[in-house]
Amino acid sequence: MTSAEQQRLTDADQTGVPWRRWGPYLSERQWGSVREDYSPGGDAWNYLTHDQARSRAYRWGEDGIAGISDDRQLLCLALAMWNGRDPILKERFFGVTNSEGNHGEDVKEYYFYVDGTPTHSYEKMIYKYPQREFPYGDLVATNRSRGRDQFEYELLDTGVFEGERYFDVEVEHAKAGPEDILVRITVHNRGPEAATLRLLPTLWFRNTWTGTPDERPGLFQMPGITGAAVAEARHPELGRRWLLVQGEHQLLFTDNESNDERFGGGPNASPFVKDAIDRYVVHGEKEAVNPALTGTKLAADITLEIPAGERAVVRLRLTDEPVPAEAVRERLGPIFEETVEQRRREADEFYDERLTAGLSAGERRMVRQAMAGMLWSKQYFGYDVEAWLTQHHRDPLGAGDIRNGQWYHLIADDVISMPDAWEYPWFAAWDLAFHTVAFSLIDLTFAKRQLDLLLSRRYLHPNGQIPAYEWNFGDVNPPVHAWATYLVYELDKSRHGHGDRDWLATAFHKLAKNFTWWVNRKDADGNNVFQGGFLGLDNIGVFDRSAPLPTGGHLDQADGTAWMALYCQNMLQIALELAQDDETYVEQAQTYVEHFAWIAAAVNHPGRASMWDEEDGFFYDLLRLPDGGAVPLKVRSMVGLLPLAAATVFDAPVVARHPEIIDEANKFLAAHPSVSAALPDGYAGRPGSHLLALFDETRLRRILSRLLDENEFLSPYGIRSLSKFHDANPFEFDVGGARYRVAYTPAESDSGMFGGNSNWRGPIWFPVNALMIRALLNLYAGYGDDFTVECPTGSGVHLTLFEVAREISNRLTGIFLPGPDGRRPCYGGQDVFASEHWRDLITFSEYFHGDNGAGLGAAHQTGWTGLAAVFPVLFARVTGPQLLEHGMTGIFTTIEEDES
Repeated sequence: MTSAEQQRLTDADQTGVPWRRWGPYLSERQWGSVREDYSPGGDAWNYLTHDQARSRAYRWGEDGIAGISDDRQLLCLALAMWNGRDPILKERFFGVTNSEGNHGEDVKEYYFYVDGTPTHSYEKMIYKYPQREFPYGDLVATNRSRGRDQFEYELLDTGVFEGERYFDVEVEHAKAGPEDILVRITVHNRGPEAATLRLLPTLWFRNTWTGTPDERPGLFQMPGITGAAVAEARHPELGRRWLLVQGEHQLLFTDNESNDERFGGGPNASPFVKDAIDRYVVHGEKEAVNPALTGTKLAADITLEIPAGERAVVRLRLTDEPVPAEAVRERLGPIFEETVEQRRREADEFYDERLTAGLSAGERRMVRQAMAGMLWSKQYFGYDVEAWLTQHHRDPLGAGDIRNGQWYHLIADDVISMPDAWEYPWFAAWDLAFHTVAFSLIDLTFAKRQLDLLLSRRYLHPNGQIPAYEWNFGDVNPPVHAWATYLVYELDKSRHGHGDRDWLATAFHKLAKNFTWWVNRKDADGNNVFQGGFLGLDNIGVFDRSAPLPTGGHLDQADGTAWMALYCQNMLQIALELAQDDETYVEQAQTYVEHFAWIAAAVNHPGRASMWDEEDGFFYDLLRLPDGGAVPLKVRSMVGLLPLAAATVFDAPVVARHPEIIDEANKFLAAHPSVSAALPDGYAGRPGSHLLALFDETRLRRILSRLLDENEFLSPYGIRSLSKFHDANPFEFDVGGARYRVAYTPAESDSGMFGGNSNWRGPIWFPVNALMIRALLNLYAGYGDDFTVECPTGSGVHLTLFEVAREISNRLTGIFLPGPDGRRPCYGGQDVFASEHWRDLITFSEYFHGDNGAGLGAAHQTGWTGLAAVFPVLFARVTGPQLLEHGMTGIFTTIEEDES
């Protein structure tokens, strides 16, 4: 039986019903972003600060708390509130900037994404708002005074939550129809005494009219309605909408215009400006709001007196249906409650059908909240780089010296899955690829569209480069787009019984363009060894890998080369799939076989310094010196583990379907004996299958012995990014009188390289753990049950590679599950997160402490940490024998068969 939510997805995808038009598409931080930065030197954090954000109209997007908007972010609805003590209205989440935080930018609030469905027919989040004055100044001053070797100073540390003196502000959105949105706000007073909260649900238009001839939209109060407050919104594109607020509350009107006078910028364009509601509520300036009850921004002024331990409920409805005055109260009454509860039940049914069967109660909660975090982190992203450059008074065709000046072709106007809607409210290319894998479990169409987006002509550079992220589109992220594309295609094929080969073919040709960019731009010597730069791993290396090296010369990067080997394998997989309909792809497939062979030979070349270190049994970066010498940089890190990911098994049916590939490969090797001699030794896996890898079985066992050593990479909570060996044995390198050092740092970074909140020198990161799990499963599909290894190393326990993958998965999942003492490792042992009103709420951080699993970095980076939802689902459904029978694609087939 098809669930109601699945039917909504079908209706949206097949008949165009706009179930996706409205969603949680507001950012949580628009201030401090590149788009809003018009400073001469590109100082985005200080050009538009949190303090200024309430008074200055944004140009490119909007932010808010628990916000919802249309998919162009033309009309926005979010929550503001005031506890009677704060110096400002709480309209947006607060955090320290990169220069203020001792470990970089960091949001200093507690909010949790609890639930959500792909069409946003139901979603829920909770914000914990202190009843004491919010300590803005204390948070900035104390964090700024602390060093990198000290803990961050968090909101809990300030004491504002002592005695449970806070409100739980629970926000639910439910759709009665595609354009009819119900908002239920339940405020719980968790404190020991009665408390007052001014709640101000706010509706406003994004300012698209300043400096343009566009028609100005408007908001207007509807008079003569009892039992409710109603406003009409009129917009030239959206048409008419009505906001219904239960209760006869005052509506406060102003305009979404900058208060230039506050900053000495001359007279205001409008007497009623963006910060008017803050001035009215907090500072008592009655004249700040428009007495004519019209404008482009409004808030309903709702005062809630809530006894200790009690709650109050506020209901709103944003609809495109005109509501007769006599029907307003009915639309906010019992039928409202019935619809919200129905959508909540339908969310349960959708997840029961799709994901959570066979999981424990703790795993079910974790999976639901991980997916909720991904859904709530969707954001409208608008950025026309040519227009932005013109606003900077720069010639777009000659602006190469300004940030993103060479990307003047890029026009973004889309809903995109963001890494973190506060700390990283902009797309990142390699993050997004991992996001699509998790989204594929619940919304294949969205996953495919997200992959399409960065390959579209509006984003992909004419030279073939995929834009990296807003701060520098020209930086280099790992090329994982093909990996994600093939994975999403296979899941789509499993679900529907046939693959969308038209989609796959379109992606293939664009990926081929990007592949060519890599080959032409990132192979300095033309030797099939790659130097991608930092490749997303930020400060993992001895040097800044994006900058000129202090020694001169360049780095041959083990991870860059492994990424390209994997890229070859993924393109080969896609080409072989497309060749079933079109034999011209056979030639393309052979091209990628040969590309891989050249790379594998270069990595293992017996006549030159190699990335493989026979003594250590590990891959290292090679420092190529100007005099032709080469020095291995013996840092045992994820850089040397990534060659494991470049392992793909082509099973017997695929090989049998294309025997010409094998014939042509043999001819190629016969014609190039130097390549043949440098390739890894023969593969003794399952009969009829072929393994493409950068290592042979002997090297594989040596790498795995380090990977699975609890004194090196294997943490109780997953795979560390740097071996714990470097705790007692830091790597040091002297050059030019300076000493460069890499030591095991399991928590926040003690290095300023690439900013303060980035650390690849010990913590656990979900995306690369996902690659390790994929590699182990792939190798298991090739080697079968006869291949076992000690896990953990030295334990005497031998496991198959499937069992090893499952063990790593269990350790990763354990980060979010309560232990015997009721504590979740992700919260680092803090007592409050095991208490009554906190214990069932989970956040999914950017990375995790290498020894105790505590969440670090961005607190809501559910984007790629949303992969946490994938692992328990996978291993609840798939066994080793099933994988051996069906191959890697059988993972998805088995899941889909169970669902149906």
